[in-house]
Amino acid sequence: MANLKEIRNRINSVSSTMQITSAMKMVSAAKLKKAQDAITAMRPYAEKLTELIQNISSTLEGDAAGVYAEQREVNNVLLVVVTSNRGLCGAFNANVIKATRTLIDTTYAGKNVDVLTIGKKGYDIVGKTETVLANRSDLFDALTFVNVEAVAQQIMDAFIEGTYDKVELVYNQFKNAATQIVQTEQFLPLKPIEKTSNASVDYIYEPSKEEIILNLIPTSLKTQLYKAVLDSNAAEHGARMTAMHKATDNAKDLRDQLKLTYNKARQAAITNEILEIVGGAEALNN
Repeated sequence: MANLKEIRNRINSVSSTMQITSAMKMVSAAKLKKAQDAITAMRPYAEKLTELIQNISSTLEGDAAGVYAEQREVNNVLLVVVTSNRGLCGAFNANVIKATRTLIDTTYAGKNVDVLTIGKKGYDIVGKTETVLANRSDLFDALTFVNVEAVAQQIMDAFIEGTYDKVELVYNQFKNAATQIVQTEQFLPLKPIEKTSNASVDYIYEPSKEEIILNLIPTSLKTQLYKAVLDSNAAEHGARMTAMHKATDNAKDLRDQLKLTYNKARQAAITNEILEIVGGAEALNN
């Protein structure tokens, strides 16, 4: 009977775990809907802003991007690593950290690399071996453009001052609830814009094109970082929902196996008791 009690305790434990994972799945599904709506609404704006900058820049002579496009010899690099504050989301954080390690060990081997982490999980792991400039895990407590804009401005100021020669973003891009794609994007300096000779319409700009570009580029950079954080936020909830769904299914399968084992053990115990009773009765008769 001790064996039956042990199996019964395991069944109760697995059932409790299944309830927790199922509840976490429902919570992540609710948060995913909100996060997915945010990034879906953000992407067209970011893409149109980039297109507008490229169209205006293609008609300008010289370097229109100014200090943000200054190409230097890469000696000091800043990696902005976007992870999550919480775990239980499969390989979501591990994939970003792996991509970060690859950049540090191969692409920027021998360079001075600093890391700015957005998310507690990235800070806990990367901070053990690399120099972490700052940890802004607080952004996920109030994920607004104003809060992300302040971080983007600090990064832009550090690049202008010459503290860093190159800045890259490493994050998970949201594709759907089951798929997250690790992205490595160059944040600064801006990539050279290709000049196009077939401008369809020549508009009259007020103020000048140069002034418009110089005002739009900082906004575009802040929007790029905000989009990356929104992408990562939606991808996190999708990854957690998928992970908790699989965990719930696995717990259900394990519970069914334990119930089958329990029933077999109970039947065997009952059979043994019947045999003992019959054996005792036969002994009394003899």
